[in-house]
Amino acid sequence: MWERFSYYGMRAILILFMVTTVNNGGLGLSVSDAGAIYGIYTSMVYLACLPGGWCADRLVGQRNATLIGGVIIMLGHILLAVPGILYFLSGLSALIVGTGLLKPSISSMVGQLYGKEDQRRDAGYSIYYMGINIGAFASPLVCGWLSQAPYFRALLQKIGVEPTYAWHFGFGAAAIGMAIGLLFYIKGSRNLGEVGLLAPVTAIKFTRRKLQKLLWVTALFCLTISVLLPSLKNISLTQIGNIFGIGLFAITFSFFFWLIASNWRHSADRVRIFKILVLFIAATIFWSLYEQGGSTLTLFAERNTSREIMGFSFPASWMQSLNPIYIILFLGPGFAWLWLRLGSSEPSTTTKFALGLLFMAMGWSVMVGAAYNASNGVLVSPYWLACMYLLHSVGEMCLSPVGLSAMSKLAPQKIASLTMGIWFLASAVGSYIAGRVSGLYESLALESIFTTLCTVALVASVILFLLSKTLDKKLAMPKS
Repeated sequence: MWERFSYYGMRAILILFMVTTVNNGGLGLSVSDAGAIYGIYTSMVYLACLPGGWCADRLVGQRNATLIGGVIIMLGHILLAVPGILYFLSGLSALIVGTGLLKPSISSMVGQLYGKEDQRRDAGYSIYYMGINIGAFASPLVCGWLSQAPYFRALLQKIGVEPTYAWHFGFGAAAIGMAIGLLFYIKGSRNLGEVGLLAPVTAIKFTRRKLQKLLWVTALFCLTISVLLPSLKNISLTQIGNIFGIGLFAITFSFFFWLIASNWRHSADRVRIFKILVLFIAATIFWSLYEQGGSTLTLFAERNTSREIMGFSFPASWMQSLNPIYIILFLGPGFAWLWLRLGSSEPSTTTKFALGLLFMAMGWSVMVGAAYNASNGVLVSPYWLACMYLLHSVGEMCLSPVGLSAMSKLAPQKIASLTMGIWFLASAVGSYIAGRVSGLYESLALESIFTTLCTVALVASVILFLLSKTLDKKLAMPKS
């Protein structure tokens, strides 16, 4: 819950902070540059799950990785609470490292609570998803209010604190919550039994030769960074984003090539890798559209939406709380009940992914109408966004907890957490694409952007529906 409070709190205000003028406490970046930085950060949060999952599998165990990651996240928010660009960048880096350790480990441990054939697994992940969404619901409200509410800024001024520091109160809010969450986790770990402990068969035994190689790789990495940093001074943030994107796609391609080409002892493991690849491609498309919520749609809420209901004004970041509140109130329990109710008649994983993309397309079709209404400079009703978030939330419940469950089933034992990292790699690529699309906010017509996003979701959904029977038959896709 608190790790997601951390991420979605940052997601709610990060791009707004970067495009806000320096006089108002922000960084004063252009939308294009802010979109590039947003894409890099949100992508790195998920990309870090790959090395984080590997460390959990081979070095410290999933239970310890979760604890260490939580501590690093807490320290990251403490750094972000201090004004200054150096503290800002250091805090973001700490959040990336901490999330990379915590997120794949804790998701994998949830799967280990159930047997391979336990019918409660999907329902269990839906309940787990409720905890995620409690954090996602609270963070935009808390961080958005601390960062943007005139009342809180007036309160800061009254006690002698510079009002523009309000942004840093928003960034630092999760440190307290994470500390509480860590205390509960430490106390509750005794109820986990053997779940999350490092298996001796998968642990790396460090010899002097392996340690020497590790030191050489670390030294080479540090040397490379020190050589490249001076040359980056003459490169724009947008160009850095382009370079990062090329590297991200190269890493993704190389990683799957390595997985497929690996010498697996059992042929069933190789088939599982192909199943994971199919789900990865579909999930990447979904998250590239879904993650517009923290970038393009946040800018739309800030600049093109009337943020007043019955005389009450609210920050643009509050709109992001609609998605988790839908899930908490009725979608989470509803889908948990639905999958149990359907039993053996429930749709296959491929069909569920296709449904998720279909609802994503429906949500963007709503925003096409909102964009046309806003094209003449009129602030549109917040109910456009409310309807869109509802449809996207239904799509999320068809895909996200289902994908987590499927990955826990498909994961070969020796790369259990790393497989969860592969799932989050889809979010990394999708988040990067989402950030770059937001950089087009001022250069392209909104209706053109939203129509394109709607079309991509619809085409992907139709292709999955058409191929679902073939994929389910040839790849024996599990129902999850």
